[in-house]
Amino acid sequence: MRILMIAPQPFFQPRGTPFSVLHRLKALSQLGYKIDLVTYHIGQDVDIKGVTIHRIPNVPFVKKIAIGPSKRKIILDFYLFAKAKKMLKNGKYDLLHTHEEAGFVGNYLAKKYGTLHLYDMHSSLPQQLSNFKFTKLNFLIRLFEKLEAHTIENATALITICPELFEYVKGSFPNKFNKLIENVADNSLVFNPQGNGSPKKKKIKTNGEAVILYTGTFEPYQGIDLLIKSCAKVVEQTKQVRFVLVGGRPKQVEHYKKTVNEMGLDKYIVFTGSVLPEEIPGYIDMCDVLVSPRIEGNNTPLKIYSYLRSGKPIVATNLITHTQVLNDEVSVLTDCTPEAFGTGVLNILNQDDLCKRVTENAQKLAKEKYSYESYLEKTMDVFDYLEKQLENAG
Repeated sequence: MRILMIAPQPFFQPRGTPFSVLHRLKALSQLGYKIDLVTYHIGQDVDIKGVTIHRIPNVPFVKKIAIGPSKRKIILDFYLFAKAKKMLKNGKYDLLHTHEEAGFVGNYLAKKYGTLHLYDMHSSLPQQLSNFKFTKLNFLIRLFEKLEAHTIENATALITICPELFEYVKGSFPNKFNKLIENVADNSLVFNPQGNGSPKKKKIKTNGEAVILYTGTFEPYQGIDLLIKSCAKVVEQTKQVRFVLVGGRPKQVEHYKKTVNEMGLDKYIVFTGSVLPEEIPGYIDMCDVLVSPRIEGNNTPLKIYSYLRSGKPIVATNLITHTQVLNDEVSVLTDCTPEAFGTGVLNILNQDDLCKRVTENAQKLAKEKYSYESYLEKTMDVFDYLEKQLENAG
């Protein structure tokens, strides 16, 4: 089976959907498939057996792309879909595998060039318009709802990446082949973890402070403001803490550094900026508590699965974005207030029995339900189905 995959993201950059695309490619490579990946001109080349990366032409005025919907993304998608169309016209492909908004044109391209269409659904795109404050225009949101429904209805098969999306598709499109494949893959499968010798890490734990670690982007839905305000509540009770925030674009980091300085918390909060994916395990190894203060969304943060395996306690907000994976037995779940989140962190720091219980239960859950073997098996199930559809069509 020859596969053309369309990824409308900067591949590779260390953030949500590109990580998901990366591990999908890695799994397909392990299963013996060959893939031509069409993606943006921005991003790091990653060497994966059987995968050839094809980039759109360089767009001079676009050097970076923000997470979520944007006008720049619309421009890049125009180039992306034109390149994908050209490749489909010139090459013989059996399957078109689309991610995110590429699904909108996926059905058209699949029908025109006689391929199957696998839609990889990472989120609700109409919901993204609201979450990222791209538009409040109801007609545009309704248009995206219709486009999404049309994509789902006409795709050969779907992969959904979290239970909330799976249940939505199952309820609205009960006859559609829909496989839930959560993003459980470990980045160490692709990137070799580095040791603890990073200069940034050496500066963090200087006097035996408890390290509370956040890793990820600094987009508004991630709850960085909530985390910083909760730090103020924690230091009212103990000064022996250090909040370490790994990630964020330079302008975002500078903004939050200013906020922290104004609040008088600069002694307790460290910003590392973006780091390489292979450095993240080192930060996790050195921390005492892992936090996910997300305040919006329904898809599960990718980091949650690695957090479960880590042997470190998790504090997260009590929202569907977390609770479709986490519960009170494997983590400390709190309301979305600084007081509640700060109390959750303090409870972990002060209660050894609670810390031991949730970490042991989390590792057990990760082993039983979120193993990489299961990820590969589910991927194989999808492609077995597609192979049968191809045979029936031929």
